[in-house]
Amino acid sequence: MWPPQPLTPRPLTIDRRKLLFSISSFVAAAITLAIAFAASLPRPWWALLTVYVTAQPMAGAFRPKVIYRLLGIAVGAITALTVVPNLQNSPALLVLVMAAWTGLCIALAVLDRSPRAFLFQMAAFSSAVISFPYLDDPANIFDTTIARVEEMAVAILCVTAVHALFQPWRAIDPIRERADTFLEDAAAWCADAVAMGSIRAEPLHRRKLATDITEIGMIALHLPFDDPAAPATRSTIRALQHELTEILPLASAAANRLALLDASGGCGAPLMALRDRIAQWLGEARAGDEAWIAQGEALARLAGEGPEPGAHPWTDLLRESAAMRMGGMVTALVRAHRLAATLGAKAPDLSDYRTDRFPLARDYGIAAMAGLATAAAIMLYCAVWVLLAWPAGSATAAFAALITCSFAAQDDPAPVIGRYLTATLRTIPLAALYLFVILPRVDGWFMLVLTLAPALIRMGYIQADPARSAQALPMFSCFIVAMGFLSRFQGDFAAFINTGLAQIGGIVTTLAITRLFRSVEAQWSLRRVLSANWSEMARLADIRRPFRAGDWSARATDRMGQIAARMALSSSAGPVDAADALADLRIGRNVLPIRGALPHVPHAARHHLGEVLAMLVELLRQRGMMGQELRPANTLCSAIDGALAALLALASDRHRHAALAALVGMRCNLFPDAAPPHLEVMP
Repeated sequence: MWPPQPLTPRPLTIDRRKLLFSISSFVAAAITLAIAFAASLPRPWWALLTVYVTAQPMAGAFRPKVIYRLLGIAVGAITALTVVPNLQNSPALLVLVMAAWTGLCIALAVLDRSPRAFLFQMAAFSSAVISFPYLDDPANIFDTTIARVEEMAVAILCVTAVHALFQPWRAIDPIRERADTFLEDAAAWCADAVAMGSIRAEPLHRRKLATDITEIGMIALHLPFDDPAAPATRSTIRALQHELTEILPLASAAANRLALLDASGGCGAPLMALRDRIAQWLGEARAGDEAWIAQGEALARLAGEGPEPGAHPWTDLLRESAAMRMGGMVTALVRAHRLAATLGAKAPDLSDYRTDRFPLARDYGIAAMAGLATAAAIMLYCAVWVLLAWPAGSATAAFAALITCSFAAQDDPAPVIGRYLTATLRTIPLAALYLFVILPRVDGWFMLVLTLAPALIRMGYIQADPARSAQALPMFSCFIVAMGFLSRFQGDFAAFINTGLAQIGGIVTTLAITRLFRSVEAQWSLRRVLSANWSEMARLADIRRPFRAGDWSARATDRMGQIAARMALSSSAGPVDAADALADLRIGRNVLPIRGALPHVPHAARHHLGEVLAMLVELLRQRGMMGQELRPANTLCSAIDGALAALLALASDRHRHAALAALVGMRCNLFPDAAPPHLEVMP
């Protein structure tokens, strides 16, 4: 079109919640500076930085953390006061002890994935920051420790009080949002499974859904500090997590059975009609709609009755298994919707739900590696500092310790540290502008706060944005530390350059050491998680071990999210790429009813089931030791067929029915391409 139409400028949109969070943090920073100046604390800049390190966009997220952070500061201070004076005459031993202590704290922080991890992280960081700048002059360590504790404690208490007053948003709100999003995605996922016998974009969906289950529980840890109905709400969330965990394997199992039936043309008219009705119901998913929920309950009962028997026992078993899995899937969705509608209620009826804890998987190997890498990195920092005799080396070591502690939990922190360096370099000119052009014309606390407002509020807004929050910490660190807020203004260009070089040197050194010690391929980390999953499944199936199945599904679902995330990060094909964590979850769930049926079946059937479990244990142990997916031997398929025949000959009861369905599922998961077994017609 000519003449060209003028471009309409897009309106500037501001998120009110992010802006409120940023203003809250700025008010806390202003109060902290006022207290620091009034009390003549030696390093007000350290208190100011602590405000922004402590602040969290969600009110409930930092209230529990503040307790653990204060405890961590106290533990770090006691450690510094204990170690530094007693080892001041042995610098090498002093560095070794502090590095070992920091590494131990980081290992515990990585291992503990609850808010309690901040106690260990802050203990490591505070002891390093207090100790390293005074390794060559330990005489004033007591005064320095007291000053750092006062500065950090004032900042933490101020930011806690201000955010509690402003209350940006509550923990229950993101839990509701996450639960609703999960249920919408799960309904679409289940609709694919039922309508097509397959699941589109399965790796993407399963990663998102498994991660949501874990994150809902992680957010729920903050409820006691956020919600007056916290005990009841936490029980509701635990029940919701257990129901959401049921949806993933049941929908996948239904898709697996339906795909086999579609391939053989054995689905049959009754099962097709049931599929169509469930798919239509899923397409009309409406959270909290009682009519929709009642229709789902009716469909679940209909699926439990099973389709009409056919002529072939194996086809019969597949139809029954498909109907059972679809019924279980619909039931789990209905129960999850009911629970989601009661979130925040003071006295929900949870008598029919599991409300026990939802444990997460822990990897002791990765935690130990993070701790060892942190200790080795700190020793190298200090060695470079001493060998170069650099006056700012202590600051470099302190910054390096901050960065190492902040990103220790990640498999490969190098990319994040690289972005940290970029954000620091971008912020140095802004810090120089303030220090040498703006601040010399400022007089008094009020004018200082007013002058800092544009920069700090802008950075706080970035911190509240999940997509850009990683940029905020280096921006705050560079801006605040480079200007070096003291009780009196000091515009020293040499000190500014030295501090900037110390920051950049600490980041570059951290990046180099991280690439040397911590940059592992996603394939290696993926193999570790898969091996742990297979090893635990082997213990679950081993009849010589006690049968404790309560927490396995929760840990397996947590690992499934970790596996999917690491597969997304893997840039090259490897021997573990063929692994299907969702199939492993289904196999593990099939082990449970088989082990539960062992005491309730005759000796001959028990022998067949024990043979299946023994072969499965051997397969899983080999996978765990080799760290890769191994094709099961045909003898296991024959053992499953023998166990199926033995159970078909028995009178029907609850345990026999559950074990039969589990064997069908295990055969479909382990041998999807095997020919149908030759079984006698069911009585």
